[in-house]
Amino acid sequence: MPSSLKDLVDEWLLLDPNSETRREIQLLWDRQDIDELEKRFRTRIQFGTAGLRGRMEAGWSRMNDLIIGQTSQGLSDYVLQHVEGARTRGLVVGYDHRYHSEHWANITASIFVAKGIKVYLLRGFNHTPLVPFGVKKLNAACGVMITASHNPKQDNGYKVYWENAVQIISPHDRGISLAIEANSRKTLSIQSVPSSELLIDLTEYLRKEYFGYLTSFMTIREVMPLRKPKFVNTSMHGVSDAFVAKAFAAFRFPPYIPVKEQQHPDPEFPTVTFPNPEEQGALNLALETANKKGADYVLAQDPDADRFTAAERRSNGEWILFTGDQLGVIFASSVLEEYKNSGKPLLELAMVASTVSSRMLEAMAEKEGFKFVECLTGFKYIGNTALRLEEEGFFVPFGYEEAIGFMFGQEVRDKDGIAATVHFVQLATSLYAQGRTVNDHLQNLYQRYGYFKTRNSYFICNDPGITDKIFSHIRNYEAPLSSETSRPAYPKSLAGLDIYRIIDLTTGYDSGNPPSYSPVLPISSGQMIQIRAGNKSQGISISLTLRTSGTEPKIKFYLEGSGRETELVEKSLAEAVSDLSRNWVQVDRYNLAVA
Repeated sequence: MPSSLKDLVDEWLLLDPNSETRREIQLLWDRQDIDELEKRFRTRIQFGTAGLRGRMEAGWSRMNDLIIGQTSQGLSDYVLQHVEGARTRGLVVGYDHRYHSEHWANITASIFVAKGIKVYLLRGFNHTPLVPFGVKKLNAACGVMITASHNPKQDNGYKVYWENAVQIISPHDRGISLAIEANSRKTLSIQSVPSSELLIDLTEYLRKEYFGYLTSFMTIREVMPLRKPKFVNTSMHGVSDAFVAKAFAAFRFPPYIPVKEQQHPDPEFPTVTFPNPEEQGALNLALETANKKGADYVLAQDPDADRFTAAERRSNGEWILFTGDQLGVIFASSVLEEYKNSGKPLLELAMVASTVSSRMLEAMAEKEGFKFVECLTGFKYIGNTALRLEEEGFFVPFGYEEAIGFMFGQEVRDKDGIAATVHFVQLATSLYAQGRTVNDHLQNLYQRYGYFKTRNSYFICNDPGITDKIFSHIRNYEAPLSSETSRPAYPKSLAGLDIYRIIDLTTGYDSGNPPSYSPVLPISSGQMIQIRAGNKSQGISISLTLRTSGTEPKIKFYLEGSGRETELVEKSLAEAVSDLSRNWVQVDRYNLAVA
């Protein structure tokens, strides 16, 4: 029988070591706010491949001291059981500037120390990539970063890296979750981090080593060109400004112009509701600053500085905001050119991208002769795919996903907004000295590899039942399931283009892989369908990925068109969005909001 709400509340009041959050729940119970208590207590926040992320409040479904403590107890038990030499190899733990981040890092450290595990606690506000860098550099048993990345100010998170310095994947996510559950009814004694020989501060050492690693990417090795572009940078009220400033100095770049209103860490994020550089309007202050200062480029990192984006001023004063896919192929071309200059064989080169990212990197690989591998969405998959390719003998200097995440080199197998920033500035500076721009370079890439255009967005759906109905409708689009076959009847066309391949990573079906019809990629934990459609006579192709978000009430779609004629590609994409919205997802029937 499910526990009564009173039992769940009583258990919380018994176990929670924090007087403020106990009082928060007692007040809700005293006024019998049953709806709110049900939201906070009926389900427990789930530990998954991204660790934990949620709203900072009291309750089993929220982020708070008790959840952090129990998670750390479970993680430490699991690490001791599954990582050889875990006690001496230790934990690397870092935190950003969000509310409770430092406190929760201290809780995590104290629990690991109490179990005899060495802890490298990074002092001060650090960017997320420093944790996986530290795990690899120190050969640590695991790493934890307290951050909610670009989520709203009410949220925080607990991100876990395994001993390979990559975000955790199965089976570790499930194993850690079970270990947390085993600790869910134990009392928790939260103390300040003890003075212990097990607690080691190598923050400055790791920062120095990190910037040494960054300078290994230096391509402008001669004197800085006389003609240099002017840059504006925004840290989105996050931690990146100090790291970007140091990186500019290390690369001998002239100082950038900061967006002063967003320059310093501020957990209130006063100028942006969603501190994500991809969100509409998030770069408004940066663009205003750039216009006032006559800058050529805007650079932006998200609050924990693992993501990056950029914008370029056109000759008419308008701004081009590069998409994640555009930046991905721009970076890939730069990495490829550097690799070619090394004289190493292209057959030993590999690059990785998520399956929802542009197919342009694949086209580049086919033309240039290096290996391209796609994987499921998320750097937990990109990083682990890169490690697997390394074991097979490949050199993997780059990987990316369309959500402005870029991985460079072999020391950080995760997205890194600081590394992306210096790569972009180097390329822009080199091109500027030649009288060219980054967009000029992108247009040249289109001429060489074909024109690719993305149109990505999402539908807001707060009802999981409706989401399931939408995907069931797509799987039975042409006719109801026949009693003679278990194979679904997917749509045969999209925007008038014939569908020639369907990959359903929820049910495990791939029409292009007979006789088993099993997909190459692993099964997704959420809803995920991919299609390929085209018209050979017109030379037009469209790829679509439709999937649910793991952290938000969204049905995301990733559309990309490619072809010889830009106008035809644009037209086909517009028609595909309309067909998808009206007929596949049925936004009018379900009254869904469209981004």
